[in-house]
Amino acid sequence: MSQDAIGAALIGAFAAEGFPARFVAPTTLSVSFPGADDFTADIGNVLAEAGGLPRDELPAFAADFAGGFARGYRRKMTQAPDTSADIQQLLDSEALRIRIYSEAALADPPGLRDSLVTRSLAPGLVETVVIDLPDSIMSLGRERLGGRAEDQVFGAALHASLHREPHYTKVEEVMGVPIMFIGETQRYIGCHVHVLSRHLGPARHGALVSFPLPEYLLVHEIGDVHLIAAMESMQAVTRTMNEQGDKGISSQVYWWRPGRHEQAAPDDGGMPDLRPVEVEVDHREKSIAPRTVATQELIDLWMRDHA
Repeated sequence: MSQDAIGAALIGAFAAEGFPARFVAPTTLSVSFPGADDFTADIGNVLAEAGGLPRDELPAFAADFAGGFARGYRRKMTQAPDTSADIQQLLDSEALRIRIYSEAALADPPGLRDSLVTRSLAPGLVETVVIDLPDSIMSLGRERLGGRAEDQVFGAALHASLHREPHYTKVEEVMGVPIMFIGETQRYIGCHVHVLSRHLGPARHGALVSFPLPEYLLVHEIGDVHLIAAMESMQAVTRTMNEQGDKGISSQVYWWRPGRHEQAAPDDGGMPDLRPVEVEVDHREKSIAPRTVATQELIDLWMRDHA
């Protein structure tokens, strides 16, 4: 039996359990679990065992293997937490970080999101406090708060994410539209949306922002570039990065509006004003269709200044 057939059966079995999987090397399987980093393992022995099976026994073998992984993960999520590091130690060592997930990523298994220290960032997006370990990232469970206020823990995690993690900014023109890429190899870049005014000019009408991948925050400062062209460009780049990258967050573009949050300390518990926007343009028919209420509001605001 070919290794391709065995690999496809295993990947399909993991998908049936709700966990995306892929081969990152001929015998190395990487499995994605919500709320945690990917689990990677060499399964050369498993592939060898499967290679000696009759073809009609392969689906059951793959299902049993994937099911074992899934049961282990779910059992771990319901076990008592590791208390080797209490919340004060985590705060003192600045080990906490902010990571952004889509709401869908934390929807399964049921109750996962409620068990973690999370808060809504924008429609469809969730901020999660995680523990930055030397070789992995672990979500912080609510039972480990130890009576600490969530705002305090989020503030500490945000401060460490902004000040202890490197980042770079670069501006590239995409279809004639300048887009700022805030990025780095670490997966906490999205937190820079809390201090977006540091990266922008006056931004009277705000900016278009998106979170395609954990390592990137895309920003277009709304100004003299035609708004519809800017939205088309941001939508296209965000969708491509989200679909082609690893651990994609969202293909949604948001309208960021400066406000009181920008005048306060970034770790004071406030949240940025992010509203989903989307426009569908039919160039043949020369028609524009706003897909959200905020989109129409933004278009009207921009047109008043650029009529």
